[in-house]
Amino acid sequence: MLCQKLGYKFTDPSLLDDALSHRSYRGKNNERLEFLGDAILNFVITAYLFKHCPEAREGELSRLRANLVRGDTLAILAQEFELGSYLRLGAGELKSGGSRRTSILADAMEAVLGAIYLDGGLEACERCMLNWFETRLGGFSEVPSLKDAKTRLQEYLQAKRYPLPKYVILSIDGAAHQQIFSIECQMEGLPHVAVGIGSSRRRAEQDAAQKILDILENL
Repeated sequence: MLCQKLGYKFTDPSLLDDALSHRSYRGKNNERLEFLGDAILNFVITAYLFKHCPEAREGELSRLRANLVRGDTLAILAQEFELGSYLRLGAGELKSGGSRRTSILADAMEAVLGAIYLDGGLEACERCMLNWFETRLGGFSEVPSLKDAKTRLQEYLQAKRYPLPKYVILSIDGAAHQQIFSIECQMEGLPHVAVGIGSSRRRAEQDAAQKILDILENL
C-alpha cells in the first residue's frame, strides 16, 4: 500500500488520487498540487538547512537546497516508493513508459507533498519529508562549502586541461508559464554527454552538469 510506504494515511484519499493523476489522464490532474508541493518542499528544506547548517552562507545554503530538491533526487525518491506503479497516465504515456520518466516521477512526488499538506497541514508534511530525506540530510551540518554543479565541472575540466563544456538547448516544451528545458552538456575531447531537464535554462544546465560529474566520478 502506497500510504504505508509514504508513512502517511490520508483522511481524504481523493487528494492522493489527484496527486497521482498525470495531465494525460482524463479528468483532474496533479499540476496544481505539484505547484503547491514544490513551494512546500523548498520551504521545509530551506528551514532545515538554515537550522542545521549555522556556518553556511546564503550561497552555500542555496546550492545545498538545489542539490536536494532537483528533479533527479525527487525521481529517485519516487522510485524508492514505487510511485510509478500507482500513477494514472493516459494511453500515450503508458505506451511510452511515462511511469519511469524522471520528470513525471518528480512532478508526482511534489504533488503528493501538496496533497499531504492539504490533508494534514504543514506539520504532517514536514514530518513526512524529513523522514523521506533523512539519509540525504545527514552530515550536511559538516559541509563547509558546496559549489554548484556547473562550477565544479568547470574546475574539474580546467584541472585536466580540457576545454570548457558547451550547453546546447535541445528543446523547450510546454506553455510559456510552465516551460520545460532540455539541454545537452557537451565536452570536447571527452566522449561523455548528458541531457539535463529543468523548468529554466539554468536548472537544466545544472542538471546536465551534475549528470556529467556523476559519470566522471564513477570512472
